[in-house]
Amino acid sequence: MSTTTTDTLAATTLLRFATAGSVDDGKSTLVGRLLHDSKSVLADQLEAVERASARRGQDGPDLALLTDGLRAEREQGITIDVAYRYFATPRRRFILADTPGHVQYTRNMVTGASTAELAVILVDARNGVVEQTRRHAAIAALLRVPHVVLAVNKMDLVGYEESVFASIAEEFTAYASELGVPEVTAIPISALAGDNVVEPSVTMDWYGGPTVLEHLETVPVSHDLAHSHARLPVQHVIRPQTAEHPDYRGYAGQIASGVFRVGEQVTVLPSGRTTRICGIDLLGRPVDVAWTPQSVTLLLEDDVDVSRGDLIAPTKAAPALSKDIEATVCHVHERPLRVGDRVLLKHTTRTVRALVRHIPQRMNVDTLERHGGTEELSTNDIGRVVLRTAEPLALDSYADNRRTGSFILIDPSDGSTLTAGMAVRVAASD
Repeated sequence: MSTTTTDTLAATTLLRFATAGSVDDGKSTLVGRLLHDSKSVLADQLEAVERASARRGQDGPDLALLTDGLRAEREQGITIDVAYRYFATPRRRFILADTPGHVQYTRNMVTGASTAELAVILVDARNGVVEQTRRHAAIAALLRVPHVVLAVNKMDLVGYEESVFASIAEEFTAYASELGVPEVTAIPISALAGDNVVEPSVTMDWYGGPTVLEHLETVPVSHDLAHSHARLPVQHVIRPQTAEHPDYRGYAGQIASGVFRVGEQVTVLPSGRTTRICGIDLLGRPVDVAWTPQSVTLLLEDDVDVSRGDLIAPTKAAPALSKDIEATVCHVHERPLRVGDRVLLKHTTRTVRALVRHIPQRMNVDTLERHGGTEELSTNDIGRVVLRTAEPLALDSYADNRRTGSFILIDPSDGSTLTAGMAVRVAASD
């Protein structure tokens, strides 16, 4: 990759991060405080929150209302849906996924954290590490989120005691280490009072680390461009057939990973046909190089049969085709996933029929023990499954590529999402 390309990408300092925590840990208040104190809230939004807070008999603005956008959330005082927020500071741009804390909505954390580069996991200083904390840590580990922040909230309710924070941080870090989480940064905060969220706390002078915002602004962000092989799931075939472009045939989609260059030899999967890139269109203009997550149209030298659901990859680094997949999964539907179930498997832009052949194990999130020989997975269960697909898929392992190593299982009868999966082992088809 050229130095110019690398510098351009480095200048695009975007961090995707997700927040998670148990009910009443103060997660929505933390996000509201983060937006408010970083001056990312419009005046009319703040006025609306102040009016809503006054109607509820509160003296000051309830910053949690900045993120609890659904009416049901406001009435119940809980977060139900994943709320996405976009904000920026002079140092970095952010996309924040505020995920629900209630165990009933754990599945939504999988959605919010699936593309995150950092996860903020909240703990109530009075309660310490609880089952939902461990479940959130396990999901962050399974999704291979590179950075995890442990925000020990409500320190004001435990007298800002350093020993309380140290004990919780030690327990969580040890648990996360067993899960394989590569990095944990523990920060003592009071979201309600604003301690160590944006501004350093004057009441916790024993803490010398960064505030939450400071850490978010400075944590290294990896775009994986130098380490991930290029992948383009084809979303749409463009054939305008106009007088101006009578022979135009392009293959459009969002680059899932890596870099594509004009002149590069590529393979179209699952057909296995090889050709070369003769052009790349980006926002209506030709370019020589394109990279993730740009949405582009690739032009190919040869008249190759390509359709939606196909995958274009460099010939020298194309993934193997497979019908046999072993994956770690988080089951998110109320209906259990059972051995013998016939499902639909959606991988990038391709959907195929699949059979659940085996469920070798289920993980206990409290003890990290793996129980073998189970016949089904229930809601929020994390386990291992073996699948057989009706058609070959160009699947990477999730450890190599988070985008093209993930998939979802769908109920063919009503289209509902059953399970989120991360490929562990992909057996090459003969």
